[in-house]
Amino acid sequence: MNKSLVILCLITLTLGSCVQKQLVKDLQVTDANTPLHLLNPDYPVQYGQTTLDSIKADIDKVYNYLNNVTSTVLENKKDGAVIEDIALIDTNTVFEKGDFRLISYEWGVTYGAMLRAAEVTKDQKFSNYTLDRLAFIAEVLPKFKELEEAHPGYRSPVHSVTSPAALDDAGSMCAAIIKAQAFAQIGEDFSPIVGNYIDYIMNKEFRLSDGTLARNRPLKNTIWLDDLYMSLPALVQMGKQRGEQRYFEEAFRQFWLFSQKMYMPEKGLYRHGWVEGMEPHPAFHWARANGWALLTKVEIINVLPQNDPQRNKLLSQYKRQVEALANLQHGTGFWHQLLDRNDSYLETSATAIYAYCIARGINAGWLDAQAYGPMVLQAWNAVSSKINAEGQVEGTCVGTGMGFDPAFYYYRPVNKYAAHGYGPTILAAAEIYQMLSNKKFEINDSAVQF
Repeated sequence: MNKSLVILCLITLTLGSCVQKQLVKDLQVTDANTPLHLLNPDYPVQYGQTTLDSIKADIDKVYNYLNNVTSTVLENKKDGAVIEDIALIDTNTVFEKGDFRLISYEWGVTYGAMLRAAEVTKDQKFSNYTLDRLAFIAEVLPKFKELEEAHPGYRSPVHSVTSPAALDDAGSMCAAIIKAQAFAQIGEDFSPIVGNYIDYIMNKEFRLSDGTLARNRPLKNTIWLDDLYMSLPALVQMGKQRGEQRYFEEAFRQFWLFSQKMYMPEKGLYRHGWVEGMEPHPAFHWARANGWALLTKVEIINVLPQNDPQRNKLLSQYKRQVEALANLQHGTGFWHQLLDRNDSYLETSATAIYAYCIARGINAGWLDAQAYGPMVLQAWNAVSSKINAEGQVEGTCVGTGMGFDPAFYYYRPVNKYAAHGYGPTILAAAEIYQMLSNKKFEINDSAVQF
């Protein structure tokens, strides 16, 4: 290569480099050439894009999945043969196995959630889901009960209905059935079931010496925060249905007995468990248990008359807990498994419960939409991000007992088959749908504003 050509090449490369540098400089985003406050943030969860159609699509997706994996079919456990005639039910008859049980406290939440979804969207397939399955349970129960009485020791698929042995068996399903009775004006077939559940809660569950509903596991004389939801919503629904104040009075008594032992007003949160005589007492603010407490307050306030003397006191604690939760929400919209421990994982079911309860407060006029609308909308967006293409809800902590060390809560597994995530997700979707039907938001200076 001659000297002239080398010089020419060097000049070309230099000019090209200069041009490239000038182009890069021209393309740089600076305060001088761009309104930086309008740059799009890299949100890990969608922000400010929620619509009624998107929420309905999410409910439909979850419904379609659940409708396919929770059938009302009887079969013979030995050969899988379908049993269509109820008269042929025997001790080998079982419910066709799906992904979830038809009778559980988690499905009590789901049944109630489907009713709420039907109420706000006007799509009756949601209420039909609940009514069809409850009707199936009521239809097969007399035959299974007859078999249990004839065969001591036999446990039928409806054993927790005929013979509840824990608040988990009774309260959530009972509340859902009473709501279904009111929703569809049905009654006769369900009244014995409701009466049996209420009798267990009122008269048969173990109690402390002061009358507090309790358990003898994992230690003697233990109170579980979860049990607020497993008992009180059923009592107030019964009080509303029967017009009998004694059910409300027992619900109020239990709520304040629990609160005396488990509510920490300085934090606005509850401990998960309490054991009589334990001193000092560890306090772990497990997210879902705090959700059950918040949901219980909402369930009670929902049915109380405006002039009930307990209403303002309950509302005050409800608002204090919401305020505490708002201060602990993660930037994605989720809440942590242990609420005040930011290195614990982000959990779906508790986030969904909070989303429902806070949106319900806005819709009922208990909370300011401008103050809480943006954060609860983001909570729903977070939950929505965990609904996969099949309609399964991911990121839900599995069933959890009581622990007295952080490792127990930090490492509880999450699973898309954890039934606890489905009812709260549908509830949250329905209540956010209602909120956005009545209250509009806009993006003002890049932020969601109501």
